[in-house]
Amino acid sequence: MSSAIREWLNLGVRWIHVFAGIMWVGQTYYFTWLDGQFRKVEKKVRSNGTASAVWMVHSGGFYTVEKQNSLGVAPEQVRWFRWEALVTWVGGVVLLVLVYYVGDGLIDPDVADISKQAGIAIGVGAMVAGWIIYDLAVRSPLGNSQAAFAGFGLVMTAAAGWALMHVFSGRAAYIHVGAIFGTIMTLNVWMRILPTQRRMIAAAAAGEKFDASLGAQAKLRSKHNTFMAVPVVFLMLSNHFPVATYGNRYGWEILLALVVAGWGAAKLLRKH
Repeated sequence: MSSAIREWLNLGVRWIHVFAGIMWVGQTYYFTWLDGQFRKVEKKVRSNGTASAVWMVHSGGFYTVEKQNSLGVAPEQVRWFRWEALVTWVGGVVLLVLVYYVGDGLIDPDVADISKQAGIAIGVGAMVAGWIIYDLAVRSPLGNSQAAFAGFGLVMTAAAGWALMHVFSGRAAYIHVGAIFGTIMTLNVWMRILPTQRRMIAAAAAGEKFDASLGAQAKLRSKHNTFMAVPVVFLMLSNHFPVATYGNRYGWEILLALVVAGWGAAKLLRKH
């Protein structure tokens, strides 16, 4: 593949990856904001039990949204939001292959003199292991405590970052930590949130009662996605600032600081 073709391919995939990510994260934060508004509305429920809708203004019109506890339309009329997540992840994986697995950015002999094949296996293994560890942790008693789970997440992120910084080039290590987060976010959508939503719709269409605990788990994972999205963007942008981030002598500590800062920013965003 010529350098010109590779550059155009890189540019095209990067555009798809970034634009799909904007759509995905934007929708996630919109529904997070909407949930927050409904919590406020539910506190002001009138004595007759009827809650007000959420009103918005945009592009020359007024919009009203009401939260429903039952399905008032046919299942095929329900709008799903899922392809944005998949396209974002696929675009990111293609970029990972182009830049690191096919290109020369993965291995730094001064860090670890390993083969590219071994590096690829470690990178893919890190993403798979990241999902398995996260998924098991969420379903364990850790998942019931926000503070405990945050502490666990910080320790595991620190361990992954430290290990990858001692195997890959600094740039590749940062991106792989971001890839671990991105993989967790995407599998949250496709393997945990969407199946729950399908069961919700099927139960509602059949007039059956839905297990509320399943919905709570899906909502928890959506919440986790909002916290992972911000540091992922930080880590993506770090590629353009080597002196301040991955190339710094404190690269691992800075990586961890960026993740914590991202979590803090996400917490602030979720309040507004």
